[in-house]
Amino acid sequence: MVREKAKELCSNTVEAFTKCCQEEGLLMVVKCRKENAALKECLTYYYKDSALYEECKQEYLKEREEFRQTGIPSKKRQQKVPSSM
Repeated sequence: MVREKAKELCSNTVEAFTKCCQEEGLLMVVKCRKENAALKECLTYYYKDSALYEECKQEYLKEREEFRQTGIPSKKRQQKVPSSM
């Protein structure tokens, strides 16, 4: 959860790194170091953020509680919601 939220929060650096990798091909290892360093720095900041950790922890505990009550994982529970016609 923390990883996915960190990727969303660092979307600009993720996008810059992805673009660089696509443009450079095999030379990305050498030519995209700056973008890679920025991405690592941004992700590391959010991985160490205690507020984000607590938010994800509470979300996880809520999902776990719902699973224990219903027996249906959250991914499947979201898929079975009927669409209104």
